[in-house]
Amino acid sequence: MGLAQPSKLQSKTDADAKLLESKLIELRRYFHQNPELSNREFKTSEKIVAYLKALGLEVQYPVAKTGVVALLKGGKPGPVVALRADMDALPVTERNGLPFASKAVADFGGQQTGVMHACGHDAHMAMLLIAAEILVKHKAELKGTVKFIFQPAEEGAPADEWPGGAELMVKEGVLENPKVDAIFGLHIQSLLPSGQIAYRSGGLMASVDGVDIKVKGKGAHGATPWDSVDPIVVAAQIIQGLQTIVSRQTELTKAGAVVTIGSVHAGVRRNIIPETAMLEGTIRTFDDTMQKKVHEKIKLTAEKIAESAGASAEVNILVMYPATINHEELTRKMVPTLIRTAGEKNVVVTQPVTMAEDFSFYQRKVPGFFFFLGAYPAHLNLQTQPTHHTADFMIDEAAMLTGVKALVNLTLDYSEGWKK
Repeated sequence: MGLAQPSKLQSKTDADAKLLESKLIELRRYFHQNPELSNREFKTSEKIVAYLKALGLEVQYPVAKTGVVALLKGGKPGPVVALRADMDALPVTERNGLPFASKAVADFGGQQTGVMHACGHDAHMAMLLIAAEILVKHKAELKGTVKFIFQPAEEGAPADEWPGGAELMVKEGVLENPKVDAIFGLHIQSLLPSGQIAYRSGGLMASVDGVDIKVKGKGAHGATPWDSVDPIVVAAQIIQGLQTIVSRQTELTKAGAVVTIGSVHAGVRRNIIPETAMLEGTIRTFDDTMQKKVHEKIKLTAEKIAESAGASAEVNILVMYPATINHEELTRKMVPTLIRTAGEKNVVVTQPVTMAEDFSFYQRKVPGFFFFLGAYPAHLNLQTQPTHHTADFMIDEAAMLTGVKALVNLTLDYSEGWKK
């Protein structure tokens, strides 16, 4: 599939996107002012369902607790293309001073917290709704079927509701009836130049797994440590030992890896050596073989260091999201579409990133292509970077127009070039 000039249909859809830009921004701001946490996206789903039904689409709700799926059947035979947007917000109190900033609050883990779209999911939903509206307008000329997937809980379902998000949507058959031939998704990126598209064939984003390590020792008075098997000292040795898994035991020329201990809990008083210590961490890898090896090394390292001190270590690894791996042939075919959409200078190959995305569950079942859409708000002359998952997060809304065009053009180009 070469880099062709836009067809008459694609020229029309690009013009439609520009005409709908004000509605696009209005939708994004609605979702931004009304954020909801994972698996609690009730008002969000209600808005999406109403919008899709008004377009005349077949709508399925609820899917995977609060998800929404809509089907558009084109006027000509062709493949089934899926487009996905995530819906959930984060337990973050917004402080960026935007006139449409969130004032929502909710209970999270037993504590009251602000709720904010601090990762761009509000923009994702708005872009997909407008893409749906454009494709519906031209359904008589559309080859095949488009499945619009609005997914809850990308940030992770509550612990007692696992699995959730994309994993649960796949289990509930979102890629079937009709069977999806290819799936596309994007993620807005607040630190990339606005309107730039960044992609990578193969491993784009890391897998994410959790690790809990319970170190069991023997308690004693803090003044007589020789009477103890100090789990705090053992935990410290384990933390140090885990660092060598990446630095000395992982072949980093193939792909990166991360093992981070982010939480340590032990003891209640300064002069009491406790019986146990708890470590909690995160693991990031880029392929299944490396993932398995790192898991094995963590278990071995923790258990043997503890054993050497006369303690014991219980290691529990929580397998969460697999790596986001773009289908190589699909990526190769669709890059010309992105170049035509954003301009050759605005389409770049990115390095792998160690954040994770549950879009990977769809890619395990069907060919998938996921990419980043830059939205750094340079016109605001910010003093603080608008980093994702922070109270200062914000985006340049002008970038969303490129996102809409990309979703529509990927659908049209894939359908046009599809061969059964």
